[in-house]
Amino acid sequence: MQGKIIKGIGGFYYVHLSGKGVYECKAKGLFRKMGMKPLVGDDADIQVLDENSMTGNIVSILPRKNQLIRPAVSNVDQAMVIFSVVKPEPNFHLLNSFLVMMERQQVPCVICFNKVDIALEAQIEHIKDMYKGTNYPLFFVSAMEEKGIERIKEILQDKTTTVAGPSGVGKSSLINRLQKDVSMETGDISKKIERGRHTTRHSELIALEEGGYIMDTPGFSSLSVDFMEKEEIKEYFPEFLKYEPECRFQGCAHIHEPECGIKNALKEGMISRGRYEDYVMFYEQCKEKRRY
Repeated sequence: MQGKIIKGIGGFYYVHLSGKGVYECKAKGLFRKMGMKPLVGDDADIQVLDENSMTGNIVSILPRKNQLIRPAVSNVDQAMVIFSVVKPEPNFHLLNSFLVMMERQQVPCVICFNKVDIALEAQIEHIKDMYKGTNYPLFFVSAMEEKGIERIKEILQDKTTTVAGPSGVGKSSLINRLQKDVSMETGDISKKIERGRHTTRHSELIALEEGGYIMDTPGFSSLSVDFMEKEEIKEYFPEFLKYEPECRFQGCAHIHEPECGIKNALKEGMISRGRYEDYVMFYEQCKEKRRY
């Protein structure tokens, strides 16, 4: 029988079979021999061992549409990254790191900012200015007051979406609003550091009433892109694409070269200075890493 892996913990994989429920399965030893590990999101064939206890073995993994490195999930249509407008204020460097990683893996991204109920309009406008020209869909919501939830449901419908974000931004609370029958553990915000406890410990796939799945993944506090080649980083800033034909030199790094279309767009306010500065930082990090 065929189903979808919705969770993996301690060597056990939980496979959802439509109309039958969730089976607790072990992976056959052949996966280890092949150097392959089942992932949340995988479509799998299982051999049922006991219908009463709903246990079985995973005997094969169907071909993957895609596979993400971090979070380690497969067969996703898009990623939704969740930050908060305030408490804690968004770490744009961390967000931009995530966006670069998703661009590299060719996964479309949606950015959701929570806690608009306690935010100032100026803070929201600052975020909009930061991501002008990127074409990333921006959503401003309040899980507490259930504002903007219907718009989020529309963009998630009939798609498999990996949901990620740092702890303390209300990720689990927002997911609770998206699916009535799900009650996820939520952590308190530390008043001292304004960060949440890590409440999601494993990637988990959740079916949505409107169709589609969301994959909740553990919160993250740091991401590094320094494993990439410095020359490729510019490819992952979509707002650069429009202005690159204006660069005088082919292979322009958009940092020290004269007559650079990106730097001209920056001066004219067409792209975000914060995003550009992160680009330069990523470039230098990758350059430094390659020296050792």
